[in-house]
Amino acid sequence: MNYLLQINKNFLTYSLITFIVISIFGVNFFISFLGNIVLIIFLIPVLLLLLVFIGFNSFKSKIITCSNCGAISLNKSKTCMACGANLHDISDMDQLDKKPSESIIDVNAEEIK
Repeated sequence: MNYLLQINKNFLTYSLITFIVISIFGVNFFISFLGNIVLIIFLIPVLLLLLVFIGFNSFKSKIITCSNCGAISLNKSKTCMACGANLHDISDMDQLDKKPSESIIDVNAEEIK
């Protein structure tokens, strides 16, 4: 009998703790506790992926491409590391930032014979 108690000591301990918790707090508490643990296990990776996505988009918005040479640099630098062009003037001249009503389009008409 003593040998059987030594083998099943952990099982007996955990089942006694589970029985005491269920009898004091009830089955509803035990089910909601397990449900919350499962929610945490699934929601933590989703939240981490969301944070990585937000950080990547924030970093991507700070990258400037030089229109002279095509080199990539961060928003903090004022000049291009490769060709020395002023990056802030290039970003001000960017056509994507302008409104269509502020743009002027020159059209040259040619007669086709």
